[in-house]
Amino acid sequence: MNDILTTLDRLRRPPLLIRAARIGASEYRRAPHLRRHLGYGALPRSGQALVQLVEVEAELERDRKQRAAGYSAARHVDVLIAMMGEARLLRATRLESVS
Repeated sequence: MNDILTTLDRLRRPPLLIRAARIGASEYRRAPHLRRHLGYGALPRSGQALVQLVEVEAELERDRKQRAAGYSAARHVDVLIAMMGEARLLRATRLESVS
C-alpha cells in the first residue's frame, strides 16, 4: 500500500480543486462518502478504498481535461475529499502498527 500513498503524493491537480478538498477533508465521514462513490455494501479497508477512489478520480480528471459535458467539479472535489480522508486513515493505521 505504500505505492498507493506514493501515487497520491505525486498527484498533481489544479490548486483550486485541492484547496476545496482540503477544506472539506476536515468533515470527512467514511461511510457516507465511500458509499456515495463506491456503492453500497461492506466498506473496503482504507487501502483498497483508496485504490478504487484513485480509479474514479482518474476518470473525473480525464473528463475535466476533455471538458466533458457530464463533468462535475463538485463530484471531483468530493472524490478528492474521500481520497484525502482515506489516505489520512491509512497513514494513521500505519503509525499505530509501528508503535
